[in-house]
Amino acid sequence: MSQPPYYQPGGWSVARPVPARPHSTSRTEIVQILVAFAVLTFDLVLILVGFGAIYGGTLSSLTASISWQVALLAGACALTGFLAHELAHKFVAQRLGYWAEFRVYPIGLLLSLFIAYATGFLLAAPGATMVGGMSYEDRRGWGRTAIAGPSTNAVFAVAFYLAAVATISIGGLLTFGLLFLTYINAWFATFNMIPFGALDGAKVWRWGKAQWAGMFAVGAGLTALGYLGLVYGSPLLGFR
Repeated sequence: MSQPPYYQPGGWSVARPVPARPHSTSRTEIVQILVAFAVLTFDLVLILVGFGAIYGGTLSSLTASISWQVALLAGACALTGFLAHELAHKFVAQRLGYWAEFRVYPIGLLLSLFIAYATGFLLAAPGATMVGGMSYEDRRGWGRTAIAGPSTNAVFAVAFYLAAVATISIGGLLTFGLLFLTYINAWFATFNMIPFGALDGAKVWRWGKAQWAGMFAVGAGLTALGYLGLVYGSPLLGFR
């Protein structure tokens, strides 16, 4: 009995066995996705500390010694920006009837740590959700699976931005945290929609240019809103 092809998101394939039950989660996947989650959380702690040093204010005093609030915010960003993104890929692929599990990229994790420490910038390729059995020619299947991740990030970004607006009277760290969550989720959505290599945007581009343009525009717009909100200190830009 021949084995179905195992497609990496970039398109290449090798012969790998696909479990009889596609709707499964292995111990390997759980361990690897938790490792990636922990590393990205630490990346985001480094970025928050750098942000506090640059912009000062209340955040600067908070990040002078890594507090539980900083760790909590970093974890929330990794949970919604990364973990929910990858699970969205997995669930859509499984609903289409295929095996799907996350696999880590060790070099990508190490590179993300270096970039976060050296530049205070998040540029992470911690791994990807692998899909088994889906034909490379199934552009719609790959497109739907790929766009699920950025779409999930966009939904979170909108929710966090609206929450920041609703709680603006409280201000301070709450507003900053919600705007930072907006920015991180929007950045994950936008970066992953770049139509290159193994990124989600390459599969969405092959599926439909209109779908790609719409998702990229939404991500870029939300990224700009989140960033400007952080710079101005409020989601209502220019208001302090």
